[in-house]
Amino acid sequence: MQIETLKIFCDLVETSSFSKAAELNSITQSAVSQQIRALERKFKVSLIERGKKNFSTTTEGRVFLKTSREILTAYDSLGDRLQELQATVAGELKIATVHSIGLHELPRNLKAFRKSYPAVEISVLYLRSAQVYQKVSESVVDLGLVAYPVRRKGLTIESHWKDKLVLICPPSHRLSNRRSVPIEALQNERFISFAFDQPTRKAIDRLFRTYKVTIKRCMEFDSIETVKRAVAIEHGISIVPLATVDEESQRGSIIPIEIESVDTWRPIGLIQRRTRSQTPVARAFVTMLKKRPLL
Repeated sequence: MQIETLKIFCDLVETSSFSKAAELNSITQSAVSQQIRALERKFKVSLIERGKKNFSTTTEGRVFLKTSREILTAYDSLGDRLQELQATVAGELKIATVHSIGLHELPRNLKAFRKSYPAVEISVLYLRSAQVYQKVSESVVDLGLVAYPVRRKGLTIESHWKDKLVLICPPSHRLSNRRSVPIEALQNERFISFAFDQPTRKAIDRLFRTYKVTIKRCMEFDSIETVKRAVAIEHGISIVPLATVDEESQRGSIIPIEIESVDTWRPIGLIQRRTRSQTPVARAFVTMLKKRPLL
């Protein structure tokens, strides 16, 4: 039984005419009769009184009419209800990100999103870069944010944003009074690195190789916060995203210095699962990110 059959029955009862019901549904009068008989066979009842001069329904027909109208009303409103659901931004948004982005570059966007969509519950997982890709791939989270994004099977990568890497040193360092330095000025300096498998570490190492700069790698850490702490207590210098040292720069505990004539822009990638349709919440968040800089 199709929804159109219910409409034909309702039109027949409301017009009390097989010919008018046929006209309303662009079918023949014979087709109307066949549809009504098909309903009666399916439910094993008589729906209309036959053999009487005036058209009328049976008791079962009146019950069937009432229920058919309810079904048709619900069906007609279904499209509007689905559109309302798509337009309603509520529920949960799960994001996986590396620490440098999640702690320093994402918060103001989360704040703006929460203000626009207070019904959304946002949870953020702080992970290593490889784990971010994994969680997105497994649909554990709705989307991920990483630095130096790379293509992965089954994932879509968008890179609309970037941040800048800068040299950081303690106030006591010989370079601390400089606004900018050539990368060669880092030759033989004690250097505090990110862990070897982090994309930002790999990008910085490529810079050193390209410009033939040799540093004295004295420490390496997974966490950007630990890297900054080690610099602040004068264990060495490092290169980090500028946005991550705002507070330390204002306090004067760490000095950020621009690196001259070197491309130190760090691309930031938005990761989503290719085969997973966006939820209204995720779609709204991505739309907001594309309209404003991540920083």
